[in-house]
Amino acid sequence: MDIIKCKICGSITRGIFNAQILCKYNVKYHYCDDCGFLQTEYPFWLKESYQDSINLSDTGLISRNLYLSKVTAIIIYFMFDKNARFLDFAGGFGILVRLMRDIGFDFYWNDLYTKNLFARGFANETNKKVELITCFEAFEHFVEPLEEIETMMKISKNIVFSTVILPNSIPKPHEWWYYGLEHGQHISFYSMRTLRYLAKKYGLNFYSMNGIYMLTEKNLNPLILKLLVRLHNLGLFEYVLKNMKSKTFEDMQNICIKLNRSKA
Repeated sequence: MDIIKCKICGSITRGIFNAQILCKYNVKYHYCDDCGFLQTEYPFWLKESYQDSINLSDTGLISRNLYLSKVTAIIIYFMFDKNARFLDFAGGFGILVRLMRDIGFDFYWNDLYTKNLFARGFANETNKKVELITCFEAFEHFVEPLEEIETMMKISKNIVFSTVILPNSIPKPHEWWYYGLEHGQHISFYSMRTLRYLAKKYGLNFYSMNGIYMLTEKNLNPLILKLLVRLHNLGLFEYVLKNMKSKTFEDMQNICIKLNRSKA
């Protein structure tokens, strides 16, 4: 029997079930009793899974980005330097970056696997430091989670991210939609214990805010953070929007200037 080590803490994992991915591959899932991380066997099927980088079943893409842009705006405005530079890591089509720039935040895009459709002209320069990184619905895609997290931490020690947390009683394959068996892109699953382990490993603080999580070097008030997220639809986002200056028109002007210079 092959010994499979946990990609988070290095402990020996145990196989807990098999599941059929892409309706044809019988894949074993391994659980770590030490840190509560669940991983698939080596994901040999990923080239097939990523023929389209955004899977067809992700019907919540737009509504998720609209919600996350509001919550992120509130967190940054009240808890970080709102005038600083920010990065959306694994930013997909660039929807969040465009939304955040429209609000007034200096956001940039990074994604090695997806075409930048909405944030063209705002790709992040390699390893340029930023105040805060967002990384939404990407942790579950990481083949080597520690490498990805350490890449982010070279750019910022403040990471706001989302993923769906592994339930305490591990669901069977047919009991949890988040396994994503139909597309096979989800290969890493985190419990709250896993996320706390990561915070301790890297000497960061960990905060949980109603499905959004933060690893940060800052000491923040967790009650205020949760309250900010809960109030995002009760006038708080409108307050932020009123007090920020949108970059929509400014971005258009700057892009036009660059285009004219390139044609001169």
